[in-house]
Amino acid sequence: MIAPSATLSISAKAQAMQRQGIEVISFSAGEPDFDTPSFIKEEAKRAIDAGFTKYTPTPGIAELREAICEKLKRENGLSYSPQEVIVSCGAKHALYNAIMTLCNPGDEVLLPVPFWVTYLEQIRLAGGEAVFVPCEKDTFAPDIDALERAITPKTKLLILNNPSNPTGVVLQEETLAQIARIVEAKDLYVISDEIYEHLVYEVPFPRSIATFPGMKERTVIINGVSKTFSMTGWRIGYAAGPKEIIEGMTRLQDHMTSNPTSIAQKAALSALRSPASVIQEMVTVFNARRKLILAHLADIPDVSFPIPQGAFYVFADFSKYCQGRFEGEPIGNSVRLAELLLEKAHIALVPGSAFGMEGYLRFSYATSEKAIELGMERLKNFLKHVE
Repeated sequence: MIAPSATLSISAKAQAMQRQGIEVISFSAGEPDFDTPSFIKEEAKRAIDAGFTKYTPTPGIAELREAICEKLKRENGLSYSPQEVIVSCGAKHALYNAIMTLCNPGDEVLLPVPFWVTYLEQIRLAGGEAVFVPCEKDTFAPDIDALERAITPKTKLLILNNPSNPTGVVLQEETLAQIARIVEAKDLYVISDEIYEHLVYEVPFPRSIATFPGMKERTVIINGVSKTFSMTGWRIGYAAGPKEIIEGMTRLQDHMTSNPTSIAQKAALSALRSPASVIQEMVTVFNARRKLILAHLADIPDVSFPIPQGAFYVFADFSKYCQGRFEGEPIGNSVRLAELLLEKAHIALVPGSAFGMEGYLRFSYATSEKAIELGMERLKNFLKHVE
């Protein structure tokens, strides 16, 4: 049975409460709260006025795939041809295409914990078996020794998310180099989800694992415009990888959705060819919010967390509170703690169990500083009543 997305479920409950007139502070959303830049919206309007409203080639229009190749060369130092790129209906769709193409029933997929909720369900949809790889306690990077031990003759691929959702951790080059050596030696594939690559703070631009020796031909990069350009609803993601894998993904997409929306493709083309300053303004705001929420969390007794260097999440250990009691009743786990916080404190958070780690809560700081201040005040007041 495929589980619903815990992130979307929490957001839906929070929205239902808001429709009832209850003021809910949401730390659950996985999308920037900024509007899509106006020049991108104008490009979409021009596409409509020009009648660009018909089917396009399944893997996307040639100009957009060329712009993606330019981006990968400029920012990641990777050379791809348009035939090695597919545009899909969001990065989640590109990810699903890749997993379905690479993973046969019974194949094992290495999944570092904690993981984004959708990875596990898409592995299951493909008939694969997820093999969980624990993280290092302090850094939340994959445990390299555990990763190597987890490999069996049935292992087909590894999924990486860098920067990470839910932790915000950015993998260091040495960690990536160690992973690359293992992957090449064991003849595995990697799906590298790099959707948050531009949202990094006080660290260098993340290096793609595809840039390491021998890795380009065994890596499928997943990316898109949703997070970088605040275009979540436009549903444009893409994948770049070996030609035969991209061809397989295209055949699959042929019979699932055909092409991504024509108008959104034109908007994405405008986004990818825009100046870097468009992104930097949003990153600066996110960094200020990051510092604010970290300062508040550091004030809460018995709570620990890795310092997030990317994305817009904090993954904090609330195990002590999960083991406590509220109004005389045991809390028990992170799901119940998240439910109580929504019901009693009117703040929405995603429980750590959704990401494979019990006792944690994920905070999204893709919201205003005013909302962060109010939400953290409510959190602290609630926790005072946990025994």
